[in-house]
Amino acid sequence: MFRALHYRNYRLFFMGQGISLIGTWMQQVAMSWLVYRLTDSVFLLGMVSFANQIPSFLLGPFAGVLSDRFDRHRVLLVTQFLFLIEASTLAALVLTDTVTIPYILALGVFAGIVNAFDMSARQSLVVHLVEKREDMSNAIALNSSMFNMARLVGPSVAGGIIATLGEGVCFLINAISYLAVLASLLMMRLPVLERKAQDTQVLKSLKEGFQYAFGFAPIRDILVLIATLSLFGMPFTVLLPAIARDVLGGDASTLGLLMGASGVGALLGALYLASRKSVLGLARVIVVASILFGVGLIVFALSQTMLLSLVGIFVVGLGMILRMASSNTLLQTIVDDDKRGRVMSFYSMAFMGMAPIGSLLAGWLAERIGVAYTLLGCGIICLLSIVPFVLSLPKSRQLVRPIYERLGILPEIATGLQTASTLTSPPEGGKM
Repeated sequence: MFRALHYRNYRLFFMGQGISLIGTWMQQVAMSWLVYRLTDSVFLLGMVSFANQIPSFLLGPFAGVLSDRFDRHRVLLVTQFLFLIEASTLAALVLTDTVTIPYILALGVFAGIVNAFDMSARQSLVVHLVEKREDMSNAIALNSSMFNMARLVGPSVAGGIIATLGEGVCFLINAISYLAVLASLLMMRLPVLERKAQDTQVLKSLKEGFQYAFGFAPIRDILVLIATLSLFGMPFTVLLPAIARDVLGGDASTLGLLMGASGVGALLGALYLASRKSVLGLARVIVVASILFGVGLIVFALSQTMLLSLVGIFVVGLGMILRMASSNTLLQTIVDDDKRGRVMSFYSMAFMGMAPIGSLLAGWLAERIGVAYTLLGCGIICLLSIVPFVLSLPKSRQLVRPIYERLGILPEIATGLQTASTLTSPPEGGKM
């Protein structure tokens, strides 16, 4: 389950990112509670999320081109330092009681711009931190485990800190946590990667990446699946403060418990993926995960009690990570390295870029029809979104075997993928 940790570079990455992500989740909880406390507006909750995430949608393709052209390790050093500046500024504003919504929106846009470049470089770098290709899926699954372990710890700690010391301390802890990831990046010893010559025209590189990613049906299908979940599923996180306070009659600690329960589900899902020996059967995992997510969100939307809400949000977290991490693993397995940055930038666009649009729509809709009905509609849409993916699986089955033989993947993986109808790599040039 933990075989990727045998590699020194990945171990450093895992520890540094793990510490930093705890601070990130603490900041997210504190930000949601701060905005809702200052405004009592679910629409502004959505607006703040929109400002923070929309740059990933707009700048994602350009970030992918940069990731393919420049040293991804150096790009990450720059982005993590900029995150440190942003978190420190936010902490200073809150601790001095000078923070306002315009400041929050402006800093959110800045962090979103940085995140667009950070996600593409980070997703592309992870696969180079393990030496054996067969351990790559384990590294990605452990990465998800780390993310969700932080998601479990961060909100729970943040809830108590907000109640006793205020939101500003959470922002300060997040700023300090970036020192850990910067230290881990500086300690890595990475081999020099040979890069194929890249065309100097950015737009031409973008077009090539687009044709590669969307000109082949299996990759296109999985990107659409991710985008659908982000658009209609991820807004539940934005509406959690309203559920915690107005539906369940709680406070910041209640919000922390809800996010913690979601984190527990996500962590168990990530550990399950890490325990798998290959990518065999991940298409079935994606289908089951989509059903779990949709049903869990419907239960959470209809719940009026804390216990049932915790159960529903637990299932939501489990389904979400199984669907997202499985999709990520498949994409990372199949993509050519010289196009990896661009393909993962489209993944980032689908994952992070669609979420702000969904958050804005969910916030607007929740003020008109209520939070519960908004989440209920989102759950039903997410449940139905798996149907096109299932219908496309026979086509993917026809393509999988020759592609995985060309990539040199282990025979049992290639055979398993063929029988499981999972996704494949496009031929050269991204044409069918």
